[in-house]
Amino acid sequence: MKSVLKFLPAAALAVGLFISAAPAIAQQGTPPKSSPAAIAAAKEILALKNASAMYANAVPGMVEKTKGALIQQNLNYQKDLNEVAPIVAQQLAGRQAEIGEGMAQVYASEFTEQELKDLVVFYKSPLGQKLITAEPKAIGLSMAFMNSWAQNFTETVMGAFRAEMRKRGKDI
Repeated sequence: MKSVLKFLPAAALAVGLFISAAPAIAQQGTPPKSSPAAIAAAKEILALKNASAMYANAVPGMVEKTKGALIQQNLNYQKDLNEVAPIVAQQLAGRQAEIGEGMAQVYASEFTEQELKDLVVFYKSPLGQKLITAEPKAIGLSMAFMNSWAQNFTETVMGAFRAEMRKRGKDI
């Protein structure tokens, strides 16, 4: 029974991920078969945008996350799990390439072959190169602005709640 309980949280996570993805999968159905040229162009776009940096540490990160969860459930095996983690990481090294393949398939299913080729030309242009360079900073600054706005707006919303509750004779 204890051994079953060890794997229950991991199984629950896997089922949860599947269930949350099921509506999107069902809605999309099977993506149309993309041409090899479309997939190649999608891969070139992803390479130009250095998309692999987003998932380069996916395997070691997942190994560490899983190890942490297993240690929480099996404190007596901490030493063993720490020793096993590098072995598992080595066994699964390179699997993050599956993410790149999947991303290329997604791009190839969302854009036509010609659109992908046009995007390659754009990303190789001076403006495309500037976008590749400047976009991460612009996104980071945008996220910082949105977080700041949300924090300030939360105070506004809280004030509105307090005012409405005061009208009802309730001080919060």
